[in-house]
Amino acid sequence: MTSPAARTALDLTDGLPVPDLEDFYRDLHRHPELSLEEHRTAGKLAGRLKEAGFETAEGIGGTGVAGVLRNGDGPTVLLRADLDALPVQEETGLPYASEADGVMHACGHDLHVTWLVGAAEALAAGRETWNGTLLVVGQPAEETGQGAARMVADGLYERFGRPDVLLGQHAAPGPAGLYPHAPGLIMSASTDVDIVVHGRGGHGSRPESTVDPVVTAAYLVTRLQTVVSRELAAREAAVLTVGRIEAGTRHNIIPSEARIELNLRTQSAEVRERMLAAIRRIAQGECLAAGCPREPEITLGNTFPETVNDVGTDTAVAAVHREVFGAAAVFDPGPAMGSEDFPQLALGSIPYSYWFVTTTPAEVWEQAPGASFPEKFSAVPSNHSPRFAPDLSTVAPGVRTLVSGALAFLSVA
Repeated sequence: MTSPAARTALDLTDGLPVPDLEDFYRDLHRHPELSLEEHRTAGKLAGRLKEAGFETAEGIGGTGVAGVLRNGDGPTVLLRADLDALPVQEETGLPYASEADGVMHACGHDLHVTWLVGAAEALAAGRETWNGTLLVVGQPAEETGQGAARMVADGLYERFGRPDVLLGQHAAPGPAGLYPHAPGLIMSASTDVDIVVHGRGGHGSRPESTVDPVVTAAYLVTRLQTVVSRELAAREAAVLTVGRIEAGTRHNIIPSEARIELNLRTQSAEVRERMLAAIRRIAQGECLAAGCPREPEITLGNTFPETVNDVGTDTAVAAVHREVFGAAAVFDPGPAMGSEDFPQLALGSIPYSYWFVTTTPAEVWEQAPGASFPEKFSAVPSNHSPRFAPDLSTVAPGVRTLVSGALAFLSVA
């Protein structure tokens, strides 16, 4: 038997203005904006919320948007989408490709905003079917891990009320039509680390008079690869990535310093601390071995917490998604190594559910090399790829996931 939440969700999303939402998505995709620069995107979202009858505010935490629709007694449900794009040069060849040089919605946040608009409008239009309060949040700066905390610090909940439950979702690679859920850990913690190696610069013809930080940095990059492979047990999931290395100005000048930027992905605080200790030890050891005049500078940068779904909350959302989309479309993929700042909206105590919506076009999935799901999954363009292009057919289902998830908690009339 279909639950009232599922039946109501299907009714409210049966007549979605899909062409209008697709045009809205294309417009957002053409005009991506980097973290804390999402003024146009925020304005577009706020305009749609106002038209739908939401009490709306902009500029929260910088460029954040919030809209509230109070609809009688009942719980407060927060729906969240992130607004920002990435410094990526688009290579999709889409007719609505980015018009901003070197900036692209390579993570699907434009789709997230479109889903949020569609869900907000559908729930507002059908407000006679439910009771409670709907809080819709367009969050800036997810990519830098700043936005959620900034909105909370800027009084989001003082102004609009503290929610009883948080719901969020993310576009992901995989054949369109799947809705992965994990009741517990679903995304990992992320920590950025900056290392400055200090050498003694000089002329490239006289290396004996210098301490070359480039060579030391190269040894350091290589040695860091052993942190995961040789210092962690095989059962402990972790990733260490050297995302950037920079040194020097000309071919024949040995520079005085080299800079290395790392990113760690971990699924427990204990593993994170062990990895950070290993990084410090290895950096100091390599610099000592090279005779560097100073110890390396090691600085922690942006940090994302682990995303751990409340079991009861996620189970309830997954159940209604199975009713709406079919049991085979919802499954537990296990925790991903990606990271999110969404948990910072929870203040350590508000229960939440966060899930994925697969968005790879059918023809792209079918043409990807490999016969198994893992082989194809690794071959199709993923988030942060310059060729990441979600299928427009996911616009309506992504709205339906949010609407049905919200109705799992709002008091359905």
